[in-house]
Amino acid sequence: MKGFVFHGPGQASWQDVPDPGIKEPTDAIVQVGVVTICGTDLHILKGDVPEVSPGTVLGHEAVGEVVEVGGDVRTVRPGDRVLMSCITSCGRCRFCREQRYGQCRDGGGWILGHLIDGTQAEYVRVPHADLSVHALPGAVRSEDAVLLADVFPTSYEVGVLNGRVRPGDTVVVVGAGPIGLAAIVTARLFSPERIIAVDLAPARLEAAHRIGADAVADAREAPAQLVADLTDGLGADVVMEAVGVPDSFELCTRMVRPGGRVANIGVHGRPATLHLEDLWIKDVTITTGLVDTCSTPTLLRMTAAGRLPTGHLVTHSFPLAQMEEAYDVFANAAETGALKVVLGEEQHAQVAVPTA
Repeated sequence: MKGFVFHGPGQASWQDVPDPGIKEPTDAIVQVGVVTICGTDLHILKGDVPEVSPGTVLGHEAVGEVVEVGGDVRTVRPGDRVLMSCITSCGRCRFCREQRYGQCRDGGGWILGHLIDGTQAEYVRVPHADLSVHALPGAVRSEDAVLLADVFPTSYEVGVLNGRVRPGDTVVVVGAGPIGLAAIVTARLFSPERIIAVDLAPARLEAAHRIGADAVADAREAPAQLVADLTDGLGADVVMEAVGVPDSFELCTRMVRPGGRVANIGVHGRPATLHLEDLWIKDVTITTGLVDTCSTPTLLRMTAAGRLPTGHLVTHSFPLAQMEEAYDVFANAAETGALKVVLGEEQHAQVAVPTA
C-alpha cells in the first residue's frame, strides 16, 4: 500500500509501505476513505515531537471501512464505516476508567502517527478497536466526521471544558486555525457574552468572524488593549492558546483577568516563560492537556442532528495520492488560505433523518 512516511525533520514522502495486519485480537484493520492533516503533523515535521521515529506513517484522524477484525473485537465488524479516534483506549487501566484516555497506560493514548503507523495511508491498524473507533450513521458525511477524530474534541475538551466557559463570560481564543475555530464553535454552546479571536492572518480572522467570533484582533496590534477596553480593564474570563508558540502563550497570560482561566491547547516545541512575578497574585488557573476524546460520542450525535457546523472548517480537498501537495497547501496557510484539508474520494449515500 501507500503511506505518508516521516523520515526526519523536514523530510517525508508518499511511498510504498507494508500492508498492516492483525497483531492483537483487539485490533481492527481499516481501509482509509477520508483523512486529514493536523497542525501536530506539522510540528512533527519540524522536529518538535522527537518521539516520532523515522519510518513512521503519519496521521491520527480518518474515516474508513473496517476490512478485518481480531477475534476479541465486538463493537464493529467488516463493512462498517467508522471514525478512527486520534486517541486509542484500552478501557481497563486507571486512566481509562477515569475517561482520561489520552493518558492510557496499556498501549493506548496518542499512538497513531506518533508511536505506531498512522492514518495517512491506504490502510491502518487500529489497536483496542472496541473503544477506539466509532460506527458512523449514514446521515453523517465522512468529510464532516473526520473533524471529530481530533480537532473538535481537542478544542472542546482541552479548551472549552478545561477553561470552564460559562454563560456571560468573555472568551479570547488566540490562534484562529482549525483548533481555534473549533474552540469558537464549541464555546458558543455555553452562551458566553463575547468571543474575541486573535490571529496574524486576515483570512483566518475573517473565518473566525463568520463562524461566531464577536470581535477579532490582529496579534500585532495590541490585542490585550482591545480585551481591556471591552472588559472595563478587567481582562478575559477565559483565554485559550491555540497556536503553540511562546509569544502566544505569554500573550494569553497578559489578557486573563484575576481569577480567570488560561487553557493551553497548542502543541509547544519550545519553552515559554511563565511570568509568576505578575501571575502569583492574580489567582489565575492555567491548564494543559492532551485530548481524551471522551466527548466524541456527544459531538457525533450533535453532528448527526445538524447542531455542529463542522463543514465550515474544510477549505481544500485532494485525492489521497496527492498527500504531499496537500501538506504544502496546509503548511503554507498564510498564502493558500487553508484551514482544514481533507483527502480521499469516498462516496456514500446520505440517509435523511426524519423530522417528525
